[in-house]
Amino acid sequence: MCLAIPALLLELRAGDQALVDLGGIRKPISVALLPDAQVGDYVIVHVGHAIGRIDAEEAQRTLALFAEMARLEPQA
Repeated sequence: MCLAIPALLLELRAGDQALVDLGGIRKPISVALLPDAQVGDYVIVHVGHAIGRIDAEEAQRTLALFAEMARLEPQA
C-alpha cells in the first residue's frame, strides 16, 4: 500500500527542490513532477516527491482525519 500526504509548499528551491510543511514538520522534497507548483499550494507528497496538487479545503479535511486516527490509536 502507498501513502501520500498533503503538505503545504513553503519555499521553492533550485533544482526542482522545495520545502514543505507536513503537519508541523518541514521537509525538503522534489517538485520535478509539478513544474508549475507555487508557494502556498497544497501538494500530495509520496516518498519525497510532490505527485499532485490538492485544494486547501480537501488537504485540511485529510489532515484532520489523520490527526483523529492518531488520537484514537491505542497507546503502547
